Amino acid sequence: MQETHGQRASPDLPPAPRGSRLAAAVGPRFRYQLDLFLEFVIVELGRGEKTAEAYAADLEDYAHFLFGQGHDDFAVVSRQELEEYLAQLRTERRLAASSVARKLSAIRSLHRFLVREGLSRQDPSADLDGPRLPERLPQVLSAEQCRLLLQAPDRSNPRGLRDAAMLALMYAAGLRVSELVGLEIGSLDFRQGQVRVRGKGGKTRLVPVAEPALDLVRLYLEQARDWFPHAENEPALFLTRRGRAMTRINFWRRLKGYLAQTGLPPETSPHTLRHSFATHLLQGGADLRAIQEMLGHASLSTTEVYTHVSPEHLRETYESKHPRARKLGT
Repeated sequence: MQETHGQRASPDLPPAPRGSRLAAAVGPRFRYQLDLFLEFVIVELGRGEKTAEAYAADLEDYAHFLFGQGHDDFAVVSRQELEEYLAQLRTERRLAASSVARKLSAIRSLHRFLVREGLSRQDPSADLDGPRLPERLPQVLSAEQCRLLLQAPDRSNPRGLRDAAMLALMYAAGLRVSELVGLEIGSLDFRQGQVRVRGKGGKTRLVPVAEPALDLVRLYLEQARDWFPHAENEPALFLTRRGRAMTRINFWRRLKGYLAQTGLPPETSPHTLRHSFATHLLQGGADLRAIQEMLGHASLSTTEVYTHVSPEHLRETYESKHPRARKLGT
């Protein structure tokens, strides 16, 4: 499982991920922003390659329109320009309503991502009227599947021990992949058994961590981290083989290797582990508001949607808890 590293798109831009499928005609900043977004779609949202390609096609079309208006930065697009693009799709190009809705959905996702990442101060798609497409919930791994995944890394070598610690901590604390790779050495409080997480909007929260996960992280720090080059000068908790802070795409590639190794569903993503964490807590009887706090959700309604309970678990709960459940057939 080879680890990769980003390269610079231009002297003025931070490192961009590899593998851009976008035409050079849209301009370097558009390409950089779109590459970052596609990485987010695959790594954090857990979407497949086909979905990422569909996003790329729709957003490249959007970028070509804006480039023709003299832009090379999504951060400066106005509401009026976005509305002009949508009008062109409907009137001049006569696209079906479903196609316009699909493109608008991709545009919304892109602008929200750029605002969240601090790459833009405005979202011209905010509150823009248009059909909204339903969001697909990621799948959940069973407790046994999670166990198989967490045991997959070879802990006898530094990279395997690092991977085991990352997977265990992500599942134990329900972290987003961006939160996991953003952790620093001082983020963990081993005495209190918790991790300090910097989430969306720069908000910080404290999340309890189970002892087995803490033990793995402690073992990684004691036996493996110093093996990586430049470890003494890098504050990041988890490092790549080159001694740099772990990235979302590197973690995703490592995860994909372990999925293939264990035979687990290949569509499993880092987001699946977060969703499994929340769902397993809910199935175990945890309070929904406590789960909300641990996940860092601003709204309880988000947690209610995110932590769905399977019909099988509802049936098991009913049959085991309802006093007359086993007598209904008599």
